[in-house]
Amino acid sequence: MMAEVTQMAKKRQEEPPKGSPAWMATFSDLMNLLLCFFVLLFSMSTVDAQKFELIASSFSQSFSIFTAGATAIGDGVLISNGVSQLNELDDYINSMGKSAEASSKDTDDLQEMTERLDAEKLKKSEELAEKIEEAMEEQSLSREVDMEVTSQYVQLSLKGALLFDSGSSQLRPESLPIMDKVGLILERYADSVIEIEGHTDNVPISSARFADNNELSSARALSVFNYFMDTTTLDPAMLKHSGRGEYVPVADNSTPEGRAKNRRVEIKIYHTLSSY
Repeated sequence: MMAEVTQMAKKRQEEPPKGSPAWMATFSDLMNLLLCFFVLLFSMSTVDAQKFELIASSFSQSFSIFTAGATAIGDGVLISNGVSQLNELDDYINSMGKSAEASSKDTDDLQEMTERLDAEKLKKSEELAEKIEEAMEEQSLSREVDMEVTSQYVQLSLKGALLFDSGSSQLRPESLPIMDKVGLILERYADSVIEIEGHTDNVPISSARFADNNELSSARALSVFNYFMDTTTLDPAMLKHSGRGEYVPVADNSTPEGRAKNRRVEIKIYHTLSSY
């Protein structure tokens, strides 16, 4: 018995396994994974900062919100001086509001100026019309010539039957004294452009000379123009003539009276404030 105990005591103990414990290897792997995770987060945050830097720089160049080069996070100014940057942004927003108010005021001022100019134009036309009306009464033209007033011009309308025979563009001899009186008024009071327009009714015309009412109205306006060139000192560069055909009636073409009113020659006398 004693021999067996002595033999067991002499038996060597088993050596522990070599290397680190198994739990330590698992822990090390976990730490490596966490390190990689945080490195990845750091790298992503750096990219975002660069993007924000570019965006901030773009806003600074476009709107001048930031001052003293505070265009990036890397400068440290945007973060360290955040309160002042917010103040500057507030000032910028307020200035934008003031700009909108200024723009609205400019619009109101422009409208007021436009209304004032229209009023001046109408006053100018009325003054011219008053002088022409007095001259027409002196020349006994009130029956033969109708007058209208707009802010752009004073218009004299002469009946087509008084000036021309049916289908003709030749001035009637009976109309020449009236034309002379009108020419005298134009010489005296017209200080700007004079526009002569020929108008007809809607009855179709087809002759050897005129294919339609457009040609007839144009020829009649040209006849009046040529007569003024021959008998007055008016500047040809200040006279315009055109044929409007049947397209601008002033009365109903379904009645003889209406067609007679539509056959006419209009002389528009512009003034120096007119926009023609």
